[in-house]
Amino acid sequence: MATLRNLALALSALPLLAAAPAPIREAEARDLVARQEQAWNAGDLSAWAATFAANARFTDQTRTGDDMVTYGVASLPQARAQAAKLRARAQVQDVSVVDRVILSPAGARVISRKVTRIETEGRVRRSCAVSAQDLRRANGRVRSLGRTDTLYRCPPARR
Repeated sequence: MATLRNLALALSALPLLAAAPAPIREAEARDLVARQEQAWNAGDLSAWAATFAANARFTDQTRTGDDMVTYGVASLPQARAQAAKLRARAQVQDVSVVDRVILSPAGARVISRKVTRIETEGRVRRSCAVSAQDLRRANGRVRSLGRTDTLYRCPPARR
């Protein structure tokens, strides 16, 4: 009787095991960040947005001494609208370097450094940030749950 109960319990767990997403590999995490940058730099906001989960959150913040100051938090539709407004008045290019990919059974966390070049009416400025993204696999595709950019003062540009 106990054997039949154990067998029934084991069989009932099979759908849960089959539904578990495959772990994210480091190469997949790096590829997602590269695709985000490529789409962003091409001005393809649809392709850029497709790398994020529908419920993604975007946070911009900066460190002041020991404190973190949040500038804003946006949903994916809000971030996309803000990006469209920025791109309507400026040329924008990102260059990112992935510093770390931390893998876990739930997904991955990617930490990267990003320099954004923004040109408006012939004036160029740079913005530097450390970006953190948590990635998850859903329906067989790796997506970002959003991004937190911690802005910092850019080092002087090399000439």
